[in-house]
Amino acid sequence: MRDQLNSDLFDPRTEMVPDFSRGASSSDGDFGFAFNDSNFSDRLLRIEIMGGPPQCRPDGEGCTSIADWARHRKRRREDIKKETVLDLSLCPEEQMLNDIQPDMDDGGGFENQDEEPVAMVEEIQSGDEDANSNESSWSMDCSTVLRVKTLHISSPILAAKSPFFYKLFSNGMRESEQRHVTLRINASEEAALMELLNFMYSNNLSVTTAPELLDVLMAADKFEVASCMRYCSRLLRNLPMTPESALLYLDLPSSVLMAEAVQPLTDAAKQYLAARYKDITKYQEEVMALPLAGIEAILSSDDLQIASEDAVYDFVLKWARAQYPKLEERREVVGSRLARFIRFPYMTCRKLKKVLTSNDFDHEVSSKLVLEALFFKAEAPHRQRSLAAEESASLNRRFIERAYKYRPVKVVEFELPRQQCVVYLDLKREECANLFPSGRVYSQAFHLGGQGFFLSAHCNMDQQSSFHCFGLFLGMQEKGSVSFAVDYEFAARSKPTEEFVSKYKGNYTFTGGKAVGYRNLFAIPWTSFMAEDSLYFINGILHLRAELTIRH
Repeated sequence: MRDQLNSDLFDPRTEMVPDFSRGASSSDGDFGFAFNDSNFSDRLLRIEIMGGPPQCRPDGEGCTSIADWARHRKRRREDIKKETVLDLSLCPEEQMLNDIQPDMDDGGGFENQDEEPVAMVEEIQSGDEDANSNESSWSMDCSTVLRVKTLHISSPILAAKSPFFYKLFSNGMRESEQRHVTLRINASEEAALMELLNFMYSNNLSVTTAPELLDVLMAADKFEVASCMRYCSRLLRNLPMTPESALLYLDLPSSVLMAEAVQPLTDAAKQYLAARYKDITKYQEEVMALPLAGIEAILSSDDLQIASEDAVYDFVLKWARAQYPKLEERREVVGSRLARFIRFPYMTCRKLKKVLTSNDFDHEVSSKLVLEALFFKAEAPHRQRSLAAEESASLNRRFIERAYKYRPVKVVEFELPRQQCVVYLDLKREECANLFPSGRVYSQAFHLGGQGFFLSAHCNMDQQSSFHCFGLFLGMQEKGSVSFAVDYEFAARSKPTEEFVSKYKGNYTFTGGKAVGYRNLFAIPWTSFMAEDSLYFINGILHLRAELTIRH
């Protein structure tokens, strides 16, 4: 009977393991009353607080902002690396061996190379806590023990919240049966560790500032307390975010970043940066100074307010050349990190030709990217939509169209028997709705006879100014005072046949900067054009076509 009872209470398959993946919630038991209470404890935790260089202060002390925390944390890591080298060379061999935990090599708290090393030592002696320590052997050549804290702990509570403590208390070695456990930490970790231990009992924290929460988060990562990591992540997400804090969350040590518990925080940081800098040109100086993680967050957004994907490509190269002046480093970063965020299928063919000859890409990489883009452009529209849907859940989203200032077009060019081009422009229903009452949207540039042209869709008043209507115009980019005579025809797909139906024909002799078109392309009011039963929206898309032919 006793065996059965013990199995029900402590079998890790039924009780312990599921708790590791759970976050703190109202359904978790609150054992705050048992924290450091001998009546509800089965072991003693002896915390040896080790001294470091004199200039080191606890992380929370004097860190009133994220920037302070980041600078101080960086100094601490550098100091600890120096200390570690010194300690390993001076400590007697038997002391070093005593610190090894062979059963904790898969993810023990001291595996994190970006953090201060933590040694977990089970005391060999038995008896009360005052008689079983030998501080002189530790402090003789290594870091000094500044003070010692002794807490009453419940091993089931700690083991239920942390694989680290679970392995420590159940490793099957003689030491795991000892009543006393010694933990050595650096002085900078003391406050965070006490908060963490209290959390493991109460599922709550008393700290509220970002630097304090980050310290607890790092401690929770070290000792594998996933529920506390989730809790810290949630509190940090609820605090006002700044560019500085968002970049710090993206630059947390890799072991933290890899943890599922902190993923919502890093996602929120990426979304914040993408939203803040969606107009790259407005914040050009700030954006050019951002680190790689920040640039990746911005480029991953569908909502960039940018002229075209050509402009995205130009920006990436400008940033990369400024940040990585050495060609080999730049090629590596552009090819392995940044190229996946450039949506090459939505670049113009003229720019894709430049990608092939760019010195900033390895030729093999650029050839693959351009070939993929051209194959996508050649696909039928329904197949393009299918590829975009398949890609929507991925990180790079290379087949997803952004909300460009200049809408992408598909162009078919002919040289014989006459110089001619056919241009296809698709507009979503929402894009058209946003044009009311006096908006306009421009297409990307396309070329005919060496001259650049563009289409522009408008919501404007009809010529009698009695109602709003949809207009389509053709313009030539300004290039001096060149005259250019062009025959043009506008068409749109229409129900029920869904074939292109000609709506307007004309001819015009262009000079730089001039545009021509029709104010009411469909000869109906705006309300009829946008109605649910409109003849011109097919699956929510308005399909427009313009044919241009050079007149001789």
